[in-house]
Amino acid sequence: MVDNTGASASSEDGAIKEQDRLLPIANVGRIMKQILPPNAKISKEAKETMQECVSEFISFVTGEASDKSRKERRKTVNGDDVCWAMGALGFDDYAEPLRRYLQRYRELEGDRANQEKADNSNTEEKARGFVVV
Repeated sequence: MVDNTGASASSEDGAIKEQDRLLPIANVGRIMKQILPPNAKISKEAKETMQECVSEFISFVTGEASDKSRKERRKTVNGDDVCWAMGALGFDDYAEPLRRYLQRYRELEGDRANQEKADNSNTEEKARGFVVV
């Protein structure tokens, strides 16, 4: 398994440190526990193995999404790029639910932004002495 405490490359030579390449093991363990029964135990080896796998998977998908955005002369990878990459890499069973999630997330964020805008507008009107009914 990987020893996350000692294995790191110097950032001066441009190499990515091992600890920066992997998702935090505490987060991985917390996600794993969510799907298991409350009394289930997870070995350190299982957490480390999952940490390696999910980190590699994320790098794989993100790399494909990054290539797409670069080809389109964009510097920012967005959610649509990730969804496209999932499908392009053969993860169709995951790509469509991810697209639906992204769409719903954007709708909720838009609703929240509109609500904040309305709240700020009402606050400004109250500060100027207007009463909103």
